[in-house]
Amino acid sequence: MRYSVLSGEEAARREARQPTETPGGHWARLGDHTVVWMADTDWTAAQGGGGVELLVDAAEAREATGRLYLVVQVGREFQREHPSARVVVDKGRHLIVDLRADELAGVGTAELCWMVRPLPADRVLVDRPPPPAARAPTPEIQALVASLSQDSYVSFLTQLATVATRHSLSQQFGEAARHAVDTFVGLGYQASLQPITVHGTTSHNVVADRPGRAQEPRDLVLVTAHLDSVNRAGGVGAAAPGADDNASGAAGVLEIGRVLAQHDGAHDLRLILFGGEEQGLFGSSQYVAGLPAAERARIRAVVNMDMVATLNTPDPTVLLEGGAVSQPLMAELADAAATYTSLTVETSLDPFASDHVPFINAAIPAVLTIEGADSANGNIHTANDTLDHIDFPLALEILRMNLATTVTQLGPPVALVCPRFRGGG
Repeated sequence: MRYSVLSGEEAARREARQPTETPGGHWARLGDHTVVWMADTDWTAAQGGGGVELLVDAAEAREATGRLYLVVQVGREFQREHPSARVVVDKGRHLIVDLRADELAGVGTAELCWMVRPLPADRVLVDRPPPPAARAPTPEIQALVASLSQDSYVSFLTQLATVATRHSLSQQFGEAARHAVDTFVGLGYQASLQPITVHGTTSHNVVADRPGRAQEPRDLVLVTAHLDSVNRAGGVGAAAPGADDNASGAAGVLEIGRVLAQHDGAHDLRLILFGGEEQGLFGSSQYVAGLPAAERARIRAVVNMDMVATLNTPDPTVLLEGGAVSQPLMAELADAAATYTSLTVETSLDPFASDHVPFINAAIPAVLTIEGADSANGNIHTANDTLDHIDFPLALEILRMNLATTVTQLGPPVALVCPRFRGGG
């Protein structure tokens, strides 16, 4: 098999021409790079003429050692474990790699920190769509967005990231979870710890509720993040400050909770900090599995934050990652980004390794909002994931997008209908 990597205008022209114009050829796009591949015999035939234009004149064809695969990774975990893997396109969270069969057997396909599968053909895997047409901000939403406080967010994040670890089975995680409950209660939410099981040991999710103002039955909007951290090189007691992964997202849930504490939306709001995410999505998987059918049906949107505060790209960028069920919510998030932020938005329909996945698997619209990853954050899951690497302005931009979308999903407050007065006379 031979392949070529096109970029920029070349890639756009190739995609616009449709892959069927090159018999036997396939393509896949990651951002502004498109890989074109085909069997050696087809490549030779295409280059030989016959009226077929391959559109790779400016690129040198390479012969694959094995087959092409898509890797979706957390941070740089795949490359950290497999530094000799031949990377064809590097988009940070997403890679296209060239692997022989023996190499594929060595990397696995169901790891917690990466996923490997054959490169999908004729698909945009990571898109950078043009921003939606600009529209005027809604005054109420604009006011709420403006009330997000970097000082408050920094305070929440610093408190979470300056403990030794928040491993789901550590004493410090329990303390962080109880403090989060106290914070939500202090803001007026109904909040509690909900037990989960992580490798046979009890940990917890933090769940906080604020009812909507519409008459029942109401829908339910979730804003979520995982509270735990991990150091892959050590056990429960290893240093794992987890500033970006995921004190940044957990602090975002707390800050959005602060802003919405007095907001009267039509629908119910639920804020969740999951435990056990780093061990295999235990908190979110058990939460979704335990939902009664009627409660599942009420959920209209899940906005998940995981790693929102490291700037890996030249411009502030957010990746919106979901499944087919998530696409309307992804479009709404992109619209909010265009209206209330300066974020560049990328999108992917390959959900992996965060708490949006169990919801998507249950056909519930959920989206991961995560920092753009052209040069993925290599500090996560180590003792180096500290406050020194946090970009607070990026985090606040992602919070603005998520808050605006949450408020839209909650709907405007609806006046409660008073029962008819039945006095005598």
